[in-house]
Amino acid sequence: MGLETKNIRNIVLLGHSGSGKTSLSEAMLFEAKELSRLGNIEGKSTTSDFTNIEKEKGNSLFSTLMHAKWKDSKINIIDTPGLDDFVGEVISSMKVADTAAVVLNSTSGVEVGTELVWEYIEKYKTPAFFVINHMDHDKSDYERTLEQAKSRFGNKVIPLQFPYNQGTGFNKIVDALRMVMYVFPEGGGKPEKQAIPEDVLEKAQELHNLIVETAAEEDEELMEKFFEEGSLTEEELSDGLKKALINQDFFPVFITSSKQNMGAGRIMGFINDIVPSPEDRAPAKLEDGNTLECKTDGPAVMFIFKTMSEPQVGLVSYFKVYSGVIKAGADLVNQENRSVERLNQLFVSNGKTRENVDEIIAGDIGVTVKLKNSHTNNTLTEKGVDIKIEKIHFPEPRVREAIIPPGKAEMEKLMKSLHQIAEEDPTLIIEQNSTLKQTIIHGQGQLHLDIISYRIEKTQGISMELTKPKVPYRETITKMAQGSYRHKKQTGGAGQFAEVHMRIEPFTEGMPNPSDLTVRNTEEEELPWGGKLSFLWCIVGGSIDKNYSSAIKKGILQKMEEGPLTGSNVQDIRVSVYDGKMHPVDSSDMAFMIATSYLFKDIFTQAGPKLLEPIYEVEILTPEESMGDIMSDLQTRRAIIQGMDSEGHYQKIIAKVPLAELYRYSSTLRSLSQGRAKFSRKFSEYSPVPHDLQQSLINEYKAHEEED
Repeated sequence: MGLETKNIRNIVLLGHSGSGKTSLSEAMLFEAKELSRLGNIEGKSTTSDFTNIEKEKGNSLFSTLMHAKWKDSKINIIDTPGLDDFVGEVISSMKVADTAAVVLNSTSGVEVGTELVWEYIEKYKTPAFFVINHMDHDKSDYERTLEQAKSRFGNKVIPLQFPYNQGTGFNKIVDALRMVMYVFPEGGGKPEKQAIPEDVLEKAQELHNLIVETAAEEDEELMEKFFEEGSLTEEELSDGLKKALINQDFFPVFITSSKQNMGAGRIMGFINDIVPSPEDRAPAKLEDGNTLECKTDGPAVMFIFKTMSEPQVGLVSYFKVYSGVIKAGADLVNQENRSVERLNQLFVSNGKTRENVDEIIAGDIGVTVKLKNSHTNNTLTEKGVDIKIEKIHFPEPRVREAIIPPGKAEMEKLMKSLHQIAEEDPTLIIEQNSTLKQTIIHGQGQLHLDIISYRIEKTQGISMELTKPKVPYRETITKMAQGSYRHKKQTGGAGQFAEVHMRIEPFTEGMPNPSDLTVRNTEEEELPWGGKLSFLWCIVGGSIDKNYSSAIKKGILQKMEEGPLTGSNVQDIRVSVYDGKMHPVDSSDMAFMIATSYLFKDIFTQAGPKLLEPIYEVEILTPEESMGDIMSDLQTRRAIIQGMDSEGHYQKIIAKVPLAELYRYSSTLRSLSQGRAKFSRKFSEYSPVPHDLQQSLINEYKAHEEED
């Protein structure tokens, strides 16, 4: 009999950089006999971190899909990067995992990276367990790490294990679920089971009772049995704990020394026995609000959660089958663009090692190659099925850099490479900003952009130079102004003539019509850059033909695209055209566009012009000891503190900061906190620029214009 959905387990390894996720995944594969020897990071020989760049940097930069067989189960393991710059890899992996293993470093405790992944565990309602790693380190502190986890994540954090002798020489794990002590040989591997020593037997028994109680609380019948008999059978205990895990009522804690291969086998056993399968989880959410059951007898539906370009291979697509069975050679419809894709080959993956398979069933995770029109976040289905899996929502970018354009031929090659990387990595956004006349790349952090530069240099031989990007200021007005302008030009043949009388004033939603003008027609235009233009046609008696209104409006919009103060976009203005003159022969659309353009520029400067700047809401999570330095730095950035709060044993600062002051903030924050603080940002509003700064920006623009 082949693999069944109930026997699949999808595990994602999460945790701060340096917690030991990659070495834990290596030990898990080794214990399952998927590997004949244990690789290590120093020797650049791990199954995960297989790309050249990861070997060179000594860090996980991409998520890696692996799998192992354990008893009846196929266990898919996704190792993820711990560096916050690569959060996109973490979120996409969490989308398809059914359980999270949160790895903690026993020397550092709960770090800010753990706090951030916990947000996603709560958002996706992902069952989770903790692994306290590096128990063999001389500075290992199990009790402190456990206390931090409990204080941050609540009393549902329940240890199943504790060390008998942590630190140098660690080799004994007391298991309170199985009520046994595992004693490992030197170099790790298969432990010997021994009775729990007397001095910790009471502690183990108390924990065991708490674990049994937790299982019993999930089911009234089990609870009654527990009260009557004081214990549960192994099967009842497993069922109760599985329910508690699925409902996030139970976050068990294991301990390991992954480098010494101590404890990983026990985790694999727990995953096999208690961790939920894809069919135990809630049905998948669809884009239309409906849900889809994970069943092999349903329609064939797969979702691409990651794409990556590999040398000699091309585009590699990682997918999860949400329903039905996907067979090699099948033709599937991409629900995003309606293109048909043939899945010529299907693989299961252990890092860069891929094994051909004939089919992948509901709940399982697989790989295919060379899809033509399908990328991350696309749903592919059998023909005649109209289903879209809810997309992964990636976080807003936190850093922006402008590209210094190389030569024309190189720029084309560079943009092609960048767009290819952006298709693989949705957290990279490329913006060709016509107002700023710059190509700007937005990413999750300085390291994120540095790695992209490095990849392009290695694969294309192009050096991507970055510089400080301009700020997308906006211009508006604060009071009413009006005037007229006559454009008259006599050349050989027909002349040019147009006269326009116009009023401009600040626009606000729902404002009444001007009381002293007769409004014949109102047009409200949403501007491509945000804000509005309200255009009122108030001509009485035909002094200007209505046919010229669109040319007049075009002249206004041209000037609003490149404002009079600094060349920035203009927004939120009401224009009333109330008088003017035309000539039966010499008037034309062009003449009225020119007249309007000059007039708009002239009266704009009389209407209390104001420069607006983008303000971002910044949320910072930091250890308390870095608070003072971070607050001092924020004051130098014209920040307005909105609030402070504690989150676990971290401090949270919320501040509004002008975008102009956020350049390279991720690098500053990293150095102020020794890499222990994290931030996110989102656009909040446009706000007036302080007067002195406005003047210096106007002067700078004028000087630049004169140079040109």
